[in-house]
Amino acid sequence: MRILSTAALALALSAPVLAAPPEKPARLGLCAACHGEDGVGRIPGAPNLAGQKLDYLREALRQYRDGRRDIPVMRAATGPLTDAELDRLAEWYSALPPPKAAQ
Repeated sequence: MRILSTAALALALSAPVLAAPPEKPARLGLCAACHGEDGVGRIPGAPNLAGQKLDYLREALRQYRDGRRDIPVMRAATGPLTDAELDRLAEWYSALPPPKAAQ
């Protein structure tokens, strides 16, 4: 019986730990109007953000905010955000499952 208990414990410890989904960002509404709360673009030209790489989203948001990417609507949306708020938004969208491809 002890061998089974040890084996069960070893199996449980080797299983991947699922991270809790990020908390919904307080400033999500700024992005959701165009990119959707689920990360799927709502208007023509608004890219899907769901499932994008965290580092890419984080850096892109900083570039929009700082004007290194010159898209006025994005600069206006990100301009008042702190680094921490940008991080929460990037974490939110990167944790979402990417949209299924259109048939």
